[in-house]
Amino acid sequence: MSAAIFPTGRLGFRRRAVICTEPADIGPLRWSPALIFLIRHGQTEWNREARLQGRRDSPLTEEGRAQARRMGLMLRQMVAEHDDWLVQSSPLGRAHDTARIVCEAAGLTAPILSDDRLAELSVGPFEGMTRDEILAHTPQTEITPGWIYNIPGGETQEALRARLADWLAEVDETDGRRRLVVSHGIAGRMLRHLYAGEPLQGVPPPQDSVFRLRGGRIEHLGG
Repeated sequence: MSAAIFPTGRLGFRRRAVICTEPADIGPLRWSPALIFLIRHGQTEWNREARLQGRRDSPLTEEGRAQARRMGLMLRQMVAEHDDWLVQSSPLGRAHDTARIVCEAAGLTAPILSDDRLAELSVGPFEGMTRDEILAHTPQTEITPGWIYNIPGGETQEALRARLADWLAEVDETDGRRRLVVSHGIAGRMLRHLYAGEPLQGVPPPQDSVFRLRGGRIEHLGG
Protein backbone atom coordinates (compact mmCIF):
# COMPACT_ATOMS: atom_id res chain seq x y z
CA MET A 1 0.00 0.00 0.00
CA SER A 2 1.24 3.51 -0.76
CA ALA A 3 -0.07 7.02 -0.27
CA ALA A 4 -0.10 10.03 -2.56
CA ILE A 5 -0.79 13.68 -1.89
CA PHE A 6 -2.89 15.34 -4.59
CA PRO A 7 -2.74 19.09 -5.32
CA THR A 8 -4.89 21.37 -3.23
CA GLY A 9 -8.38 22.10 -4.54
CA ARG A 10 -10.00 25.48 -5.12
CA LEU A 11 -10.93 25.75 -1.43
CA GLY A 12 -7.37 25.12 -0.32
CA PHE A 13 -7.80 21.63 1.14
CA ARG A 14 -4.97 19.18 0.63
CA ARG A 15 -6.44 15.78 -0.13
CA ARG A 16 -4.58 12.65 0.89
CA ALA A 17 -5.43 9.63 -1.25
CA VAL A 18 -4.47 6.11 -0.19
CA ILE A 19 -3.56 3.95 -3.17
CA CYS A 20 -4.10 0.20 -2.70
CA THR A 21 -2.50 -2.57 -4.70
CA GLU A 22 -5.77 -4.51 -4.66
CA PRO A 23 -9.34 -3.27 -5.20
CA ALA A 24 -10.63 -1.98 -1.88
CA ASP A 25 -13.23 0.37 -0.50
CA ILE A 26 -10.78 3.07 0.48
CA GLY A 27 -13.35 5.61 1.61
CA PRO A 28 -14.10 9.10 0.35
CA LEU A 29 -11.76 12.01 0.11
CA ARG A 30 -12.88 15.04 2.12
CA TRP A 31 -14.96 17.23 -0.15
CA SER A 32 -16.87 20.39 0.67
CA PRO A 33 -20.41 20.91 -0.70
CA ALA A 34 -20.65 20.71 -4.47
CA LEU A 35 -23.49 20.19 -6.90
CA ILE A 36 -22.71 17.66 -9.60
CA PHE A 37 -25.20 15.66 -11.65
CA LEU A 38 -23.35 12.50 -12.67
CA ILE A 39 -24.73 10.19 -15.34
CA ARG A 40 -23.51 7.24 -17.35
CA HIS A 41 -23.82 7.03 -21.12
CA GLY A 42 -26.88 5.26 -22.52
CA GLN A 43 -26.90 1.65 -23.64
CA THR A 44 -24.63 0.82 -26.57
CA GLU A 45 -24.57 -2.06 -29.01
CA TRP A 46 -21.68 -3.62 -27.08
CA ASN A 47 -23.52 -3.16 -23.77
CA ARG A 48 -26.39 -5.12 -25.28
CA GLU A 49 -23.99 -7.85 -26.39
CA ALA A 50 -22.22 -7.86 -22.97
CA ARG A 51 -18.89 -6.83 -24.52
CA LEU A 52 -16.27 -4.90 -22.59
CA GLN A 53 -15.77 -1.47 -24.13
CA GLY A 54 -13.06 0.37 -22.22
CA ARG A 55 -11.54 2.99 -24.51
CA ARG A 56 -13.08 1.52 -27.65
CA ASP A 57 -16.52 2.62 -28.75
CA SER A 58 -19.79 1.35 -30.12
CA PRO A 59 -22.87 3.41 -31.01
CA LEU A 60 -25.84 4.02 -28.77
CA THR A 61 -28.80 1.73 -29.35
CA GLU A 62 -32.32 3.12 -29.72
CA GLU A 63 -32.85 2.22 -26.07
CA GLY A 64 -29.63 4.08 -25.21
CA ARG A 65 -30.89 7.20 -26.95
CA ALA A 66 -34.24 6.85 -25.13
CA GLN A 67 -32.38 6.55 -21.82
CA ALA A 68 -30.50 9.77 -22.57
CA ARG A 69 -33.75 11.56 -23.37
CA ARG A 70 -35.30 10.34 -20.11
CA MET A 71 -32.34 11.64 -18.13
CA GLY A 72 -32.59 14.98 -19.90
CA LEU A 73 -36.29 15.29 -19.13
CA MET A 74 -35.55 14.44 -15.50
CA LEU A 75 -33.15 17.40 -15.37
CA ARG A 76 -35.31 19.83 -17.34
CA GLN A 77 -36.92 21.53 -14.33
CA MET A 78 -33.56 21.93 -12.62
CA VAL A 79 -32.14 23.50 -15.77
CA ALA A 80 -35.07 25.94 -15.87
CA GLU A 81 -34.37 26.98 -12.28
CA HIS A 82 -30.66 27.70 -12.73
CA ASP A 83 -29.00 29.24 -15.78
CA ASP A 84 -25.30 28.71 -15.02
CA TRP A 85 -24.34 25.19 -16.06
CA LEU A 86 -21.07 23.49 -16.94
CA VAL A 87 -21.33 20.34 -19.07
CA GLN A 88 -18.36 17.96 -19.07
CA SER A 89 -18.11 14.61 -20.80
CA SER A 90 -15.74 11.77 -21.40
CA PRO A 91 -14.30 12.20 -24.91
CA LEU A 92 -15.57 8.78 -25.98
CA GLY A 93 -18.34 8.90 -28.57
CA ARG A 94 -20.97 7.07 -26.54
CA ALA A 95 -20.61 9.55 -23.68
CA HIS A 96 -20.50 12.63 -25.91
CA ASP A 97 -23.60 11.48 -27.86
CA THR A 98 -25.41 10.89 -24.56
CA ALA A 99 -24.43 14.37 -23.35
CA ARG A 100 -25.79 15.93 -26.54
CA ILE A 101 -29.16 14.13 -26.28
CA VAL A 102 -29.47 14.89 -22.55
CA CYS A 103 -28.78 18.58 -23.18
CA GLU A 104 -31.34 18.72 -25.98
CA ALA A 105 -34.04 17.09 -23.82
CA ALA A 106 -33.18 19.26 -20.79
CA GLY A 107 -33.13 22.51 -22.76
CA LEU A 108 -29.50 23.01 -21.83
CA THR A 109 -27.48 25.13 -24.27
CA ALA A 110 -24.07 25.10 -22.56
CA PRO A 111 -21.22 23.73 -24.71
CA ILE A 112 -20.11 20.15 -24.04
CA LEU A 113 -16.51 20.14 -22.84
CA SER A 114 -14.49 16.93 -23.20
CA ASP A 115 -12.14 15.79 -20.44
CA ASP A 116 -9.93 12.73 -20.90
CA ARG A 117 -9.95 12.10 -17.14
CA LEU A 118 -13.65 11.14 -17.32
CA ALA A 119 -12.99 8.34 -19.84
CA GLU A 120 -13.68 4.70 -19.03
CA LEU A 121 -11.12 2.31 -17.55
CA SER A 122 -8.98 0.80 -20.29
CA VAL A 123 -9.21 -2.99 -20.36
CA GLY A 124 -6.41 -3.40 -22.88
CA PRO A 125 -6.60 -6.44 -25.19
CA PHE A 126 -10.01 -7.47 -23.82
CA GLU A 127 -11.82 -4.46 -25.29
CA GLY A 128 -14.60 -5.61 -27.60
CA MET A 129 -14.72 -9.11 -26.09
CA THR A 130 -17.37 -10.92 -24.06
CA ARG A 131 -16.40 -12.76 -20.89
CA ASP A 132 -16.83 -16.12 -22.65
CA GLU A 133 -14.48 -14.95 -25.43
CA ILE A 134 -11.95 -13.76 -22.85
CA LEU A 135 -11.97 -17.15 -21.10
CA ALA A 136 -11.69 -18.98 -24.44
CA HIS A 137 -8.78 -16.75 -25.53
CA THR A 138 -6.98 -16.68 -22.16
CA PRO A 139 -8.24 -19.61 -20.05
CA GLN A 140 -5.82 -18.67 -17.27
CA THR A 141 -7.84 -15.49 -16.61
CA GLU A 142 -9.72 -15.60 -13.32
CA ILE A 143 -12.84 -13.42 -13.39
CA THR A 144 -13.08 -12.64 -9.69
CA PRO A 145 -13.87 -9.38 -7.85
CA GLY A 146 -11.38 -6.73 -8.92
CA TRP A 147 -10.06 -8.70 -11.91
CA ILE A 148 -10.89 -5.79 -14.24
CA TYR A 149 -8.08 -3.73 -12.66
CA ASN A 150 -5.42 -6.40 -13.23
CA ILE A 151 -5.62 -7.02 -16.96
CA PRO A 152 -2.17 -7.10 -18.65
CA GLY A 153 -2.00 -4.02 -20.86
CA GLY A 154 -5.05 -2.45 -19.17
CA GLU A 155 -5.39 0.41 -16.70
CA THR A 156 -4.85 -0.16 -12.99
CA GLN A 157 -7.12 0.87 -10.16
CA GLU A 158 -4.42 3.26 -8.96
CA ALA A 159 -4.25 5.03 -12.34
CA LEU A 160 -8.04 5.34 -12.61
CA ARG A 161 -8.33 6.65 -9.09
CA ALA A 162 -5.53 9.19 -9.56
CA ARG A 163 -6.98 10.79 -12.69
CA LEU A 164 -10.50 11.00 -11.27
CA ALA A 165 -9.23 12.41 -7.96
CA ASP A 166 -7.34 14.98 -10.03
CA TRP A 167 -10.58 15.93 -11.80
CA LEU A 168 -12.50 16.24 -8.51
CA ALA A 169 -9.76 18.39 -7.01
CA GLU A 170 -10.36 20.97 -9.75
CA VAL A 171 -14.07 21.38 -9.02
CA ASP A 172 -14.59 24.95 -7.82
CA GLU A 173 -17.26 24.53 -5.20
CA THR A 174 -17.71 28.25 -4.67
CA ASP A 175 -18.65 29.34 -8.18
CA GLY A 176 -22.39 28.61 -7.88
CA ARG A 177 -22.47 26.55 -11.08
CA ARG A 178 -24.36 23.33 -11.68
CA ARG A 179 -22.30 20.60 -13.32
CA LEU A 180 -23.61 17.91 -15.65
CA VAL A 181 -20.97 15.19 -15.95
CA VAL A 182 -21.26 12.27 -18.38
CA SER A 183 -18.94 9.34 -17.74
CA HIS A 184 -19.03 5.53 -17.69
CA GLY A 185 -19.87 2.53 -15.53
CA ILE A 186 -16.52 1.82 -13.86
CA ALA A 187 -15.25 5.41 -13.95
CA GLY A 188 -18.55 6.69 -12.55
CA ARG A 189 -18.47 4.19 -9.70
CA MET A 190 -14.94 5.29 -8.84
CA LEU A 191 -16.06 8.94 -8.84
CA ARG A 192 -18.89 8.12 -6.44
CA HIS A 193 -16.47 6.13 -4.28
CA LEU A 194 -14.06 9.05 -4.08
CA TYR A 195 -16.84 11.49 -3.34
CA ALA A 196 -18.82 9.61 -0.70
CA GLY A 197 -17.39 6.14 -0.21
CA GLU A 198 -19.74 4.14 -2.43
CA PRO A 199 -18.48 0.52 -2.66
CA LEU A 200 -16.39 -0.27 -5.70
CA GLN A 201 -18.05 -3.67 -6.14
CA GLY A 202 -21.71 -4.55 -6.49
CA VAL A 203 -24.62 -4.58 -8.92
CA PRO A 204 -24.37 -1.62 -11.31
CA PRO A 205 -27.26 0.87 -11.23
CA PRO A 206 -29.64 1.19 -14.19
CA GLN A 207 -28.05 2.87 -17.18
CA ASP A 208 -30.45 5.83 -17.08
CA SER A 209 -29.59 6.69 -13.47
CA VAL A 210 -28.93 10.29 -12.43
CA PHE A 211 -26.82 10.87 -9.32
CA ARG A 212 -26.70 14.20 -7.51
CA LEU A 213 -23.44 14.73 -5.61
CA ARG A 214 -23.78 17.43 -3.00
CA GLY A 215 -22.34 18.08 0.44
CA GLY A 216 -20.34 14.86 0.47
CA ARG A 217 -23.51 12.81 -0.10
CA ILE A 218 -25.03 11.10 -3.13
CA GLU A 219 -28.70 11.05 -4.07
CA HIS A 220 -30.02 8.64 -6.71
CA LEU A 221 -32.62 10.71 -8.54
CA GLY A 222 -33.98 8.06 -10.86
CA GLY A 223 -33.38 5.25 -13.27
